[in-house]
Amino acid sequence: MIKFISNSGHYKEVISAIKNVKRTLWIGTADIKDLYVELGKEKKPFLALVAQLIRKGVDVRLIHAKEPGPAFREDFDKYPVLYDRLERVLCPRVHFKIIVLDCQMTYIGSANLTGAGIGMKAETTRNFEAGVFTDEPELVESAMNLFDEVWIGKMCKKCKRKEYCTDPIA
Repeated sequence: MIKFISNSGHYKEVISAIKNVKRTLWIGTADIKDLYVELGKEKKPFLALVAQLIRKGVDVRLIHAKEPGPAFREDFDKYPVLYDRLERVLCPRVHFKIIVLDCQMTYIGSANLTGAGIGMKAETTRNFEAGVFTDEPELVESAMNLFDEVWIGKMCKKCKRKEYCTDPIA
């Protein structure tokens, strides 16, 4: 299955799938802000969902390009499980938007981990986004390989932008 998604489809398709992750969730994004999702009948920060998944035993990795804003950091502090169990890497060169779910599905597209990108926003206030959501093994493997290469610092030795890297991976 290869599904093209746009605009509110990001929230409906990708966030819904994230809620059902069982083992692993990898998220790569250039920008990360405070975004909200529906959990049951409540609207909660996306970090509440991440904390819930971690408590269920899901391993979550997050790569992002810059430090998130104060609202995100404030929400982060509400979920102590994130301190030790959310694996996080900062790489200022990351511009991809990749989400890998249980090594079986991937989102590859334009939407950052923000309210206007992938979160709960009205059609009139969200960004115009486009992406592919798929379980095609070749695409999932390619997305995982790129994510993993950044995660382990494979590109760090040849990086010509180290002066902008506040927390080097390698």
